[in-house]
Amino acid sequence: MNRVLGLIGRRLLASMFVLGLVVVGTFFLLEAAPGDAVDAYAAALGAGDAGLTAELRAQWGLDQSPWARLLAYGYALAHLDLGRSLIFSRPNLEIIRERLPNTLLLMGTATALSFGLGSLLGIWAGARPGSFRDRLLSIGSLALYAIPGFWLGLVLLVVFAIELRWLPLSGIETIASGKQGFARGADIARHLVLPVGALSLIYLALYLRVMRAAMAEAWRQDFVLAAKARGIPRRRIVLGHVARNAMMPLVTMLGLQSAAMLGGSIVIESVFAIPGLGRLAYEAVAGRDTSLLMGIILVSAVLVIAINLAVDLLYAWLDPRVGANTTGVA
Repeated sequence: MNRVLGLIGRRLLASMFVLGLVVVGTFFLLEAAPGDAVDAYAAALGAGDAGLTAELRAQWGLDQSPWARLLAYGYALAHLDLGRSLIFSRPNLEIIRERLPNTLLLMGTATALSFGLGSLLGIWAGARPGSFRDRLLSIGSLALYAIPGFWLGLVLLVVFAIELRWLPLSGIETIASGKQGFARGADIARHLVLPVGALSLIYLALYLRVMRAAMAEAWRQDFVLAAKARGIPRRRIVLGHVARNAMMPLVTMLGLQSAAMLGGSIVIESVFAIPGLGRLAYEAVAGRDTSLLMGIILVSAVLVIAINLAVDLLYAWLDPRVGANTTGVA
């Protein structure tokens, strides 16, 4: 218990420093980008009145110096205030709270499917390295991993939504359907089949290859030879010894890929028109809404840190050798 509490404490302290770097770095990167919300607003209206743009900048607080706005934003963050969106005229926290569940549902389902199925297929392939099924799964996973996620999503859309018309084309659920309870859950599940499939297939191939490679390495270890010498059944060796030790790099990869999975979900949300953080980030960029975009990036960073903390705890549970001063994920 002390080892776990120490790990959590160190991670939380490091997370505060990381979040500070994210806020400062993101702020100045967005400051370096040309244009602001007033420019985007004026371009949308087709207006070029200098007096109007100056008035809007003063009204929205964009006429202040970057350091003054950064200090004001930091003060607001200290009070758990992410600011107010200029394009939606609503608090950023309220907007993100509406969109975040859709992204978490997409990410969580895709992660569980890709990690679970990829691990099982990797165990099946790594149980007999060099066999026909091992070579077949290795080649198939390599080909699948080489496919861009957005292209795979478009192909799935064309085949299953347009040609066969088996599944919905876009969205998270049927608009104004009035469905409740189980009927609504089934409707959301139908809408998630294609985006979850497109997002999870790419990472399934990655987890399969990592698991297979780790098992192939574990077969050459002395503890496996000792287990064979004691006459332990092969199935028990595969599941209880080889697969358990091969899970270590796979769990590590799960934490490292959390940020990539979040980025992949943003692309998939755009392809399938899912109202999540990805679509919201696109709208914030199009509207030059710096405050909203910073809120999205900050929430995304918190998600990645939380996932990595969970992975660290899982790693420590799988490997009792992880001491008080070591962690599974850098």
